[in-house]
Amino acid sequence: MSIAVHMSEAKPVILTCAQPTGPLTIGNYLGAIKNWATMLDDYECYFGVVDMHAITVKYAPADLRANTLSCVAQYIACGLDPERSNIFIQSHVTGHTELAWLLSCITPLGDLQRMTQFKEKAAKLGFNVGEGNDLKFSHEGARAQASVNSGLLMYPVLMAADILLYNADAVPVGNDQRQHLELCRDLAQRFNHTYSETFTIPKGFIPKSGARIMSLQDPSRKMSKSDENQSSTLYILDEPAQLKKKIMSAVTDSGNEIVARDDKPGVTNLLQIYSTMSGRSVADIEESLKGEGYGTLKKEVADAVISVLEPVQAKYRVLIGDKAYLESVLKSGAAAAQKRAYKVLGKVYRKAGFVERQR
Repeated sequence: MSIAVHMSEAKPVILTCAQPTGPLTIGNYLGAIKNWATMLDDYECYFGVVDMHAITVKYAPADLRANTLSCVAQYIACGLDPERSNIFIQSHVTGHTELAWLLSCITPLGDLQRMTQFKEKAAKLGFNVGEGNDLKFSHEGARAQASVNSGLLMYPVLMAADILLYNADAVPVGNDQRQHLELCRDLAQRFNHTYSETFTIPKGFIPKSGARIMSLQDPSRKMSKSDENQSSTLYILDEPAQLKKKIMSAVTDSGNEIVARDDKPGVTNLLQIYSTMSGRSVADIEESLKGEGYGTLKKEVADAVISVLEPVQAKYRVLIGDKAYLESVLKSGAAAAQKRAYKVLGKVYRKAGFVERQR
């Protein structure tokens, strides 16, 4: 998930995108969507669902369509008001892939093969990236080679295009996306140097509140919807019983003191979730739970999470049942996004030397 900010003469413009690869997690909600909902009055907001990014891994077309509409409904249920923002699907806006092609023509192959996420995903498919960044077989031979598609390699270029198409000034990202942002900055600078000043060089920052929610089963890793262990992740659409079961089984730490500390990552993660869900400070929670056990902490965390998500889930169920409404939201959002995208794309085409199309 990425978010970008561009300063206009009227309001600052925010662009943020999420992949429709399944239900959003509470990490998505607390680290991003909850913050975006507070920006609707002060910023011109564009919220994208990047369905083209989602096809770099094996998927079912019917699932992609369903997940895309579900992501839109979750956005709105979590507080992103379509009357005060523009919600759109990436594939509905001309410019993302066109700009990605232009950027790919100035992207060294080695830069892409050095991406940590690419190397990790390639390794899962049977490859190692050795010295010189050359892909090498590790065990699966030709089947593994066929599994590593070029889209997986080019993913960061499309992400750069998503950002630069709206000439963003700032991009809040997690540690797992820092390399991608650096590539985006490099490509913007390279294009500007080659064709003259065109793109703003985006800067990165991490939101102050709820920016990093960790796995319930391995608090050294960020909570992820792609985690093979589903007990590690709390989804916005999990039923209350599921949420409670996952939280009650969360990994804690040695000792029994309920305190946020580097040597207590499991308890610290639970306190962070509790704090961001309840609005109470971690210090206040620690004080109120002095002398209590981890079971009490987990129960209170579960109650706080469920109380926040139940109304979100109720609103989601209404929205997902109204396809016509969701389509109307997407039509309006795509029109607004397209208007901005065409302005930047037209400028890029002229700089690159393309003959202007006569309309």
